[in-house]
Amino acid sequence: MERRVVQITTVFMVIFTIVAGVTLFYLPKLHASQVAGQEEQVISENNENAGEVMSVDMTAQGEAEESIDFPQQICIALPEGVTEQDVTIMNQYLTQTIDIIFPGVDESYIYNHPIMGRSNNIDNLTFENEKDQGIIEITLDKVFEVQPTFKDGYLYMDFLAPHDIYDKVVVIDAGHGGRMPGATVQNKCEKDIDLAIALQLKQIFEENPNDKIGVYYTRTDDSNPSFEQRVGLANKADADIFISIHNNSTVSGKMSSINGTAVMYDELKEEIPCGTKTLAQICVDEVSGILGSRNRGIINGNEIYIIRNSEVPVALIEVGFMTNKTELDNLTSDDYQRKAAQGIYNAIMRAFNEGF
Repeated sequence: MERRVVQITTVFMVIFTIVAGVTLFYLPKLHASQVAGQEEQVISENNENAGEVMSVDMTAQGEAEESIDFPQQICIALPEGVTEQDVTIMNQYLTQTIDIIFPGVDESYIYNHPIMGRSNNIDNLTFENEKDQGIIEITLDKVFEVQPTFKDGYLYMDFLAPHDIYDKVVVIDAGHGGRMPGATVQNKCEKDIDLAIALQLKQIFEENPNDKIGVYYTRTDDSNPSFEQRVGLANKADADIFISIHNNSTVSGKMSSINGTAVMYDELKEEIPCGTKTLAQICVDEVSGILGSRNRGIINGNEIYIIRNSEVPVALIEVGFMTNKTELDNLTSDDYQRKAAQGIYNAIMRAFNEGF
């Protein structure tokens, strides 16, 4: 049975005392609760400086080295008997959450092991005991890469913004997913075609490794992230480019001769050289060019949530019309999906070369 042992609901956590040699501040509230009829214990402390740093008692494990500095790092004591090989760290970029999983840990862990450090980007931190595992979940306010270091029984975690690692950052969004199939024509779902093209694009990036480009995906399976999560990933990663992959259909959903590739952009954004309109034009030219499809140009798209709310240059690519028999056959073929992905890849690389 799952137990929520500690729920930290503000920015960081504090338990008991201040570690010697490190300047730390208290979090406003720490909630410790246990289910099955046990009373909830609440320990709270208010401080004007809350939100910067959390601290816990180090006396059970020995004093921390006075030279330790935490400009953007947390330090977690490993449970007894747990080694680096036993620890699982999962970075879920879409929700900006990081799970640290220790095997064989019960609810007493959080009271007996120190967690200390500093980060201005932590919104929430929780500890759960589930199926003989201890799970520390950290929720961040932006996308970060995690750099873990194991030393002397401690796990040190540094948080690095994507642009601290990469020169360029792109977010790829496969439209629809899950219970939202998008257009459905002749038992073919748009969500599956969108995802297939995105996965082909992912493969192309993997086949052409470039350590200067960071690529993030809103989904790589049949899930359905919210609109907020999709555009939020681009915004919170400070992406240079945001690409959303879709496919078109007639309003009636009936088969027709209408065909071709179009790209939507935010017509209400100021027209600048490296803005949404320029990106859209690059995308429609590159994708239609490689596919040999009709170039239908760029289309106003401010009414689309992820376009309107994108803080970075965005292009929503309508690769083809599912309500056109020829294009539907093409869009459901591996070779055509690969070509579409190559066109999107070419557009991204061209955009970067042109200053995005």
